[in-house]
Amino acid sequence: MLRFILRRVLSGLMTLWLAATLAFVALRLAPSDAITLQLTLSGATESQIAARRAALGLELLLGAQYLNMLSGLLRGDLGVSLVNGRAVAALIGEQLTATLSLALGALIVSTLAGVGLGIGAALGNRLVRWLAQALIALLLATPIYWLGTLAIYVFAVWLGLLPSVSRGNSLQALILPCGVLGIALSGGIAQVTAAALREAKNAPYVQVAHAKGLPMRLIVWRHMLRAQGSALISLIGLQGGFLIGGAVITEALFTRRGIGQLLLNAVNGRDYPVVQGVVLLSALAYSLLGAAADILAAWRDPRLRSR
Repeated sequence: MLRFILRRVLSGLMTLWLAATLAFVALRLAPSDAITLQLTLSGATESQIAARRAALGLELLLGAQYLNMLSGLLRGDLGVSLVNGRAVAALIGEQLTATLSLALGALIVSTLAGVGLGIGAALGNRLVRWLAQALIALLLATPIYWLGTLAIYVFAVWLGLLPSVSRGNSLQALILPCGVLGIALSGGIAQVTAAALREAKNAPYVQVAHAKGLPMRLIVWRHMLRAQGSALISLIGLQGGFLIGGAVITEALFTRRGIGQLLLNAVNGRDYPVVQGVVLLSALAYSLLGAAADILAAWRDPRLRSR
C-alpha cells in the first residue's frame, strides 16, 4: 500500500510540474502581456514600457523566466499580478470560498443524480431503462453553457423561482449554478454506474442475495454498489478535482465571483502570474482529490494496488 501511495504522490507532482510548464509556454506564445497592454493604452513610450518590463523580469530569457517561476513555486511564492501588483495567492484566496461552495454543491448533485440515473439505466423496467439511457446520452452531448442558458430561462425568467445572477453563498444563490454544473457532470457518473451494475447484475453474490429473499433496493445499495464502489470513488474524485478549475463557464453564466472569473479576467489581460497560479491550483486540486480517491479505492480493493 505504501508503494502505491508513493506512486500516486510522484504522479501528482509530475502533473503539477507539467501544468505549470504548459501554462508558462502557452502564455509566452501570446502576442503581448498585461504590462505592455496597460502602458500602451496609457500612452507610455517604448522606453518606459521596456523599463517596466525589465523591472518585473519580463525581458529575461525564457529559460531564466522559467527557472524563476519554478524556484518561486518551490518557495510557495506564486508571484504578483502584473495588473494590480497584488500577491497572486491573496487574489486566489479571496475567490476560493465562492468556488469551493459551488464545486462542493455541484459534486453532491452530480453524485446523487449520476448514481440515480445509473441505477435506472441498468436495473429499471424497460421504460425506465430507455428514459434513463436517453437522458444520460443527452447529458453527455449537451454543452454546459446551453444547459445553463436553458435553466436560467426556465427557472429565473419563465417561472421566476430563482435568481439568474448568483451573488454570495446563500442556498438560494447556489441552487441554480450548483444544479446546472452538477447535472452537466452527472452523465459520466451515470454511465459508469450503469456499466458497473450491469456487470454485477448476474454475479453469484447477487443471486445468493435474491435467493435469501432480500428486496432489490437492499441488494443494490448494500451489495452491488458496494462491490463496484472502487470505480465510482475514483471517478467522483476526478470529478471533484475538475470542478475546482472547471467552473469558468458556470461562473460566467451566473455572473458569479470565483476562481473561474479570476482566470477569465487574467487570460484576457495577459496576466501571466495569475493564470499560472490558477492553473497550478486546479492541477493541485485535481491531483490531490484524484490521489485520495485512488488510495481509498485501493484500500477497499487490494487488487488495484498493482496497477
